[in-house]
Amino acid sequence: MPRPDEVVFPRRRERLEDRRKEREQRKLADQFFDHPTLLAVSSLINRGLFDAIDFPLATGKEGGVFRATKDDEFRAVKIYRISNTTFRHLPAYALEDLRREASVRNFGGLVYAWTRREHTLLGRLHDAGVHVPRPYGHYRNLLVMQFLGDATGGAPRLQDAAVDDPERLYRSLVREIRRMVVDAKLVHGDLSPYNVLYWEEEPWLIDVGQAIPRAHPQARALLERDIANFAKYLRHLGVAVETATFLHAVGAELVGPPTAEA
Repeated sequence: MPRPDEVVFPRRRERLEDRRKEREQRKLADQFFDHPTLLAVSSLINRGLFDAIDFPLATGKEGGVFRATKDDEFRAVKIYRISNTTFRHLPAYALEDLRREASVRNFGGLVYAWTRREHTLLGRLHDAGVHVPRPYGHYRNLLVMQFLGDATGGAPRLQDAAVDDPERLYRSLVREIRRMVVDAKLVHGDLSPYNVLYWEEEPWLIDVGQAIPRAHPQARALLERDIANFAKYLRHLGVAVETATFLHAVGAELVGPPTAEA
């Protein structure tokens, strides 16, 4: 039996819900859309990368991803916060690259460099055939990418997705990570079920800004960590896979500094 207030004051309840949503939207606007970011949004709109930003898909301490509309399709807009929080968890090798472009005290310059870095790496991976969001452009702390999802919302992270065929997922992960290692010559460096989207029964790699060349001295250790994370996850789904087997399947023998004989 319905509660009396649910049938007596439906319009009042709807108004309260609208106000709650407005407060949440105002809070997000204050957090992400300061004056410089609004100018960057305007610039990207003028360049034709999207028409309007619709709503947030995911937000965190380092930034947020928003759905945007472009004509009759959707796109994803990643907005990095300009603060030192963005860099607290970055590995030293990534910060070293950024410091070549901006002072360590210039948080805005570092964020802009990081945005350019992720855009470049997405393009490299996309050109190699890896399932990553296609990059469309960037400006300052904004990155415009392919949207994965439908009119109801974005694709879930693999950690939160229902996987009907774990064996197929394993084969797909091998294919995508091998393309990254062999064809794009990169190692993700922070790969886990939280950094993979699951869309149309396929994994899509995201958050690639910290990826490094496979010849980097730390690349082998990072790849081993990435694969160990996924081997554990897949075993939880019932797939009998060993980390060593997984590593061999993705081309781990190519990763690391060349030997003296080479």
